Amino acid sequence: MAKKIVIDAGHGGDDPGASGNGIIEKDKTLQISNYMYDKLRNLGFDVAITRTTDETINPTERVERILAPYGNESDVIVISNHINAGGLGCPCLGFRFKLGY
Repeated sequence: MAKKIVIDAGHGGDDPGASGNGIIEKDKTLQISNYMYDKLRNLGFDVAITRTTDETINPTERVERILAPYGNESDVIVISNHINAGGLGCPCLGFRFKLGY
């Protein structure tokens, strides 16, 4: 069974997410998500994305955008991109993605 993929670019618009050293999370998650979307689409995957620009999406609208393309079926993979901030020794330091909602 072919999987369908929804990519969620975390944060956006009025919600910058983490920031430091000139890096703003919402910008990087959008860059990463657009890259993933293009690569997966070029490989022939059935893929959708929650945002392609820097816009504010409230939690309810984000879930609606995640569900809109394919619904809540078992063959849908949701990747929500976030870049965590923290000092050395922080278990949350670095990139992570979350499957499902």
